[in-house]
Amino acid sequence: MKQNNSTNLLDIAISAAIRAGEEILHIYQSGDFSIEIKDDNSPVTKADKLSSKVIVAELAKTNIPVLSEEEKEIDFETRKHWSELWIVDPLDGTKEFIKKNGEFAINIGLVKNKKPFLGVIYIPVSGEIFYGSKETGSFKCSKNEYLAKGIKSDYKQLPYHKNTNEYVVTGSRSHSSEETQNFFEKLKKKHTNSNFKKIGSSVKFCRLAEGKVDIYPRFQYCMEWDTAAGHAILLGAGKDMRKIDGSEVVYNKKDLLSPFFIAE
Repeated sequence: MKQNNSTNLLDIAISAAIRAGEEILHIYQSGDFSIEIKDDNSPVTKADKLSSKVIVAELAKTNIPVLSEEEKEIDFETRKHWSELWIVDPLDGTKEFIKKNGEFAINIGLVKNKKPFLGVIYIPVSGEIFYGSKETGSFKCSKNEYLAKGIKSDYKQLPYHKNTNEYVVTGSRSHSSEETQNFFEKLKKKHTNSNFKKIGSSVKFCRLAEGKVDIYPRFQYCMEWDTAAGHAILLGAGKDMRKIDGSEVVYNKKDLLSPFFIAE
């Protein structure tokens, strides 16, 4: 892979994710989560908070502002002047973390001019790292590979896996909707060999990027930090995430809710 600014930024983001992942795993293995319920009725643990502190400190090296789910809310009057920013979910899939099923991840996305530019998703339990951008392409490696070699061009370029026997649809493990089920039923008429697989957190984007999943429809609201990193990785894998009407998904909006979307 060509050594350029994107590669340097990816390096910093991957290192930040690995360091945060180490802290998360210590808490995960201890079982001492210190669970609180936020105003939106979603859970947060001390792992979310500690991961955020680690990532924000690491990303400070880039001199690019950071918007993190678990840090102080930044007013749009400030954010609207940012042409680029990191959008971070320090522990995506807190419900999966609490359930101890391993399907949680760290999302670090860089947005430029409201568009996803590059992204990193790290799955601490499996040690899988997915990273990339439209500029560099997207790749997968393990934590151990990265620590030994850094960013290299001989990692698996995404997508590398092709389903031949079934058409795989994915959706949330902890959030379901009637619209998602109806969409799947329509797909079943078109693809008789279709299968629906529930997957937690942004791991869905990873499986789509590597080719183990064919489509990810989302008919429930989520936040920009849930999708920015995954969206960038999809673009690097020659895929995309668009609104239900086919229009472009943009970031750093006044309202940080992500729209309903279809990723494929």
